[in-house]
Amino acid sequence: MDMSFSPDELAFRDEVREFIANNYPQELKGARRGEMTKDEILAWHRILYKKGWVAPHWPKEYGGTGWSITQRYIWNEENARAETTPLLPFGLAMVGPVIYTFGNEEQKKRFLPRILSGDDWWCQGYSEPGSGSDLASLRTRAVREGDYYIVNGSKTWTTLAQHADWMFCLVRTDPDAKQQEGISFLLIDMKTPGITVRPIITMDGSHEVNEVFLEDVKVPAENLIGEENKGWTYAKFLLGNERSGIAGVARSKKAIERLKKLAGAELVDGTPLIKTDEFARKVAEVEIELSALEVTELRTLAAESKGRGPGPEASILKIKGTEIQQRITELALEAVGNYAFVEAPRLNVTGNEFVPGPEGSQGVAQDYFNMRKTSIYGGSNEIQHNIIAKMVLGL
Repeated sequence: MDMSFSPDELAFRDEVREFIANNYPQELKGARRGEMTKDEILAWHRILYKKGWVAPHWPKEYGGTGWSITQRYIWNEENARAETTPLLPFGLAMVGPVIYTFGNEEQKKRFLPRILSGDDWWCQGYSEPGSGSDLASLRTRAVREGDYYIVNGSKTWTTLAQHADWMFCLVRTDPDAKQQEGISFLLIDMKTPGITVRPIITMDGSHEVNEVFLEDVKVPAENLIGEENKGWTYAKFLLGNERSGIAGVARSKKAIERLKKLAGAELVDGTPLIKTDEFARKVAEVEIELSALEVTELRTLAAESKGRGPGPEASILKIKGTEIQQRITELALEAVGNYAFVEAPRLNVTGNEFVPGPEGSQGVAQDYFNMRKTSIYGGSNEIQHNIIAKMVLGL
């Protein structure tokens, strides 16, 4: 595998690097999504939309960039290098591809431009109480009445639903069919009467996820994607894209850089922690695993460039990517110890109040706690192992 860039690709990298340096909002540097306002979260999205760079992976006919796989790889690397706020995936990486792949022309014209512009904020209505890893057991019901579906049920762990304009939602339309065969894919306006959003405060103290209750919610039948009772097909397509994106190789490489800096500032008997045999071994193990994962990701991207969408191999990226992310936060917590629990945003840092710990140690505990979720969302890693055993290994 040739990992070197051509002169044109190097020129593209320099263009991307310069654009980010000149246009990324300075006030967002170091911000955590759980502490950001809706406008702050959308700020970088809107800048990229004006540039025409907001959806590199979309087909050009729907507003994509027309970039090659290598250019998209460079784009991800440079955003990780600059530590930009990741764009929300729910519209761009999840429902957008479902709409332009399975939706009708009217749905494409109606929804895709507003996803690109950021005018519509989407959330994901998949998991339910009792239907998480076993998603096909979902019970939220949609009954067709004339030109509408009447939806009743609830969704949980709905990320940033408090800001959402729309939800893409899996509903059961045929309760007598086999689990996967009786599910449909609906687009639901969050302003529709009968929808209640209730916050769930996570262990890191942030309001990132929610419960969503639907009581006699009227959804126009024109908001059905594809065919009734075929929603599981579209859901699997979406999850394949989500699991590929969860790998987060570029961001993990940057996180290891921060980890080494933290461990270099902590001393053990006068020696920087990063230079002690035991800790250096732990970091090296993560780096080796990340290098192997990167090669796997590149192989997947190469297959994608030949017209293959994300297949069951995406489960490998999801498993290893999330395990590496969690391991990096564990090592960061080990490196800074009690300093990890200093909550810098609550300190008067503009005054004379002393902020203890090495630079970058504040918020390490928040990152650690928040990262516990990654092996669960997008389909738990236990379920991903089953998918690999069945679909890849043929067991």
